[in-house]
Amino acid sequence: MQNKIVAITGAGGVLCREIAKFFAKKGCKVALLDINLEAVEAIAGDLVKSGFKAKGHFANALDKESLEKARVDIEKDFGACEILINGAGGNHAKATTDAETFANEAKSFFDLTKEGVDFVFDLNFMGTFLTTQVFAKAMTENKKGVIINISSMNAFCPLTKIPAYSAAKASVSNFTQWLAVYFANTGIRVNAIAPGFFATNQNKTLLFKEDGSLTPRSDKILKNTPMGRFGKPEELLGAVEFLSDDNKSAFVTGVIIPIDGGFNAFSGV
Repeated sequence: MQNKIVAITGAGGVLCREIAKFFAKKGCKVALLDINLEAVEAIAGDLVKSGFKAKGHFANALDKESLEKARVDIEKDFGACEILINGAGGNHAKATTDAETFANEAKSFFDLTKEGVDFVFDLNFMGTFLTTQVFAKAMTENKKGVIINISSMNAFCPLTKIPAYSAAKASVSNFTQWLAVYFANTGIRVNAIAPGFFATNQNKTLLFKEDGSLTPRSDKILKNTPMGRFGKPEELLGAVEFLSDDNKSAFVTGVIIPIDGGFNAFSGV
């Protein structure tokens, strides 16, 4: 993958930051895109200091004009994107219930706001949709390219409390398969990874108490993860490398790979 040009949205987050570092260390030219420009510039700066090729760019995955500007800047710096990682995503408190089942709780399904649900669906699905529109056009012209979307365990089986996030990630998986068929005659392969439970900044308050001990939700997660632990960010990299390497996965498109310690395979019995 030497000198491959990689663009990664959501690169300021824990998981995509690790993916960005991986590609840089493989000799790729890595463009880190995020709404938090300061974060990606710091990550890219550290990579450049270590002798790698990387640059941070501001990009709002929900603003096509912002994405187009980032694409133009990347092409000036490195050339046309060859590998796209659609990593921007997340949940919102306004789209999350307080209880796992209806109990007239303070915030039930009936209290979830359109604003919150729209935010979650837009960030996960539309962020993937718009970014792919912007970066895949050059791939069709060059007759080659790799797109890797970030789905989730929620796409296979919805988790309690987070209906919008589960539905949005299911849409990402479905869209991955649609794109794979649509681009099959262009030389572009489209796949996704579906992380299980990884401890990140986004979910730390759900998984850990202030003293660092596990929350009741974490206990349930680990009891239903056969490996009995949370994933480490670097444990995504084997699947990412496989899917992005044309020598290893030239005939692989339209798949969603769970990386979950066995969570998806476990029935609970």
